[in-house]
Amino acid sequence: MDDRIADDRAGDHEETDAAAAAARAWPLTERPGFLARRLHQIHVSLFSERCAAFRITPLQYSLLSLLRDLEEADQTTLANAVALDRTTTTGALKRLAIRGLVSRSTSLADRRAQVCRITAEGKALHAAMEHAAHEAHALTISALAPKDQDLLVGLLRRAVAGHDHRRGHLDLG
Repeated sequence: MDDRIADDRAGDHEETDAAAAAARAWPLTERPGFLARRLHQIHVSLFSERCAAFRITPLQYSLLSLLRDLEEADQTTLANAVALDRTTTTGALKRLAIRGLVSRSTSLADRRAQVCRITAEGKALHAAMEHAAHEAHALTISALAPKDQDLLVGLLRRAVAGHDHRRGHLDLG
């Protein structure tokens, strides 16, 4: 065998070994993205358990919460506030409208925009499920001491704020 080919093959093994060692040196449980995704999965599961009777997803609950606080908002503002694309947000709003929980109408100021409002039924459902939703959020971080829960939420807010340029931003307090 040509010495150059043997050297190349040996180099390939060294690169593979180095890549494997690097992967072992950075386990999933130390990766912020992996941990954020896992915590989100845990939260969605807890939310689904606690709020199943209301037939509302976490996104729909967020939209109802925003509309309760804002009273009225266009779909683009809502999409930016929940950091999702307009198509996904519009789909969630349409499903809420079908159930009579929000109303959607064409904006008088901009005929291209849809203005959304929470209905009386939406306010009632939001109020009825608020305790269950709070419980799901609390259980999501219940493995932490109260002081650490506050610290985690503060750190998450700072991490998200550091990336506001990646998605529309609405200051909600």
